[in-house]
Amino acid sequence: MIPQKAEDLGRQIGQTEEYKALQRAQDRLQDAKELGTQLRRLQELAEALERAMERGETPSDAERAAYEQVLSQVQADPVYQGMVVAQANFDKLMVRVNEHILDGIRQGAASPIITLS
Repeated sequence: MIPQKAEDLGRQIGQTEEYKALQRAQDRLQDAKELGTQLRRLQELAEALERAMERGETPSDAERAAYEQVLSQVQADPVYQGMVVAQANFDKLMVRVNEHILDGIRQGAASPIITLS
């Protein structure tokens, strides 16, 4: 019974505007080749900075500047901004869903009546 209800909830979430907007934003991100290149470069720079700090080294000014430059380019991209907004809205939806599930759990735990249908 619980797996069926969970699947039904999943189907309903998949039909929400928040989920559909997230899917559209992910599709636009996939199509934005230059942005994808910038995101990969940003990841590489972040990993290089992290490795330097793990070795106890201070990243050079040039490394930090390169990271900051790529980061500001990525953050200024409208496709990236759309993805961030869509993800935040979907996350808010999921927080609300989880709060309702938690409320249901609390109500179920407090109820002396067992219903499994």
